[in-house]
Amino acid sequence: MVGTLINVATVMVGSGAGMLVGSRLPERIRQTVLHGLGLMTLVIGMSMALQTQNPLRMLAALLLGGVIGEWLGLEERLHALGRWLETRVSGSSGEGSAFVKGFVTASLVFCVGPMTILGSIQDGLTGDYTLLAIKATLDGFASLAFSASLGLGVMFAALTVLIYQGALTLGAGLVKALLTEMMITEMTAVGGAMILGIGLLLLDIKRVRVASFLPGLLIAPILVALTPTINAFLIRLGIPLTP
Repeated sequence: MVGTLINVATVMVGSGAGMLVGSRLPERIRQTVLHGLGLMTLVIGMSMALQTQNPLRMLAALLLGGVIGEWLGLEERLHALGRWLETRVSGSSGEGSAFVKGFVTASLVFCVGPMTILGSIQDGLTGDYTLLAIKATLDGFASLAFSASLGLGVMFAALTVLIYQGALTLGAGLVKALLTEMMITEMTAVGGAMILGIGLLLLDIKRVRVASFLPGLLIAPILVALTPTINAFLIRLGIPLTP
């Protein structure tokens, strides 16, 4: 849990610094910083998504995950959590408020990615939190930039980091026993596709309901495990899949 606690601390410190600096920056500079993060988010998401060994499998994970996420109402639940936190902090809330946008956007950026999964597993199994320390540094700078434009909601994303990464770390033994290298690769690719959606949101191009796709991270390793069976069946039909 040491790595997760460091990550939570860097997000809170970075957010606090960003809010102090952000109030002194003109709106055009804050927007430029946010768009810069959006561009970099697109680059990171693309590099992650291209790691897939099977685009059809990644597509299936995204589509199935999206359907399940919409059925569970994950996007609405995440926004509702943001509004609830805002109400407790400021006494008012709104679907399109900067607080909610900051909380939702930062939560997804900080928690969707291979460093979160691999770093949490590594920390939980061996106590080596080097990877999470690197992620914490990146998240600290990102939270500084986000909070300069989106405010207090970014700081409360530290709660999401604590709960999500903490759960992964505590369950690391089970997760590590179940995941193969290929499974982690496909989870990384699916996470990259979701991060692309976050980039589009930050650039004000398109509001993608990214949270709805989160179940895809769980579906991806399941599809990897089922691939040999599916492949054997399709070979009989003369339509083999790639490994």
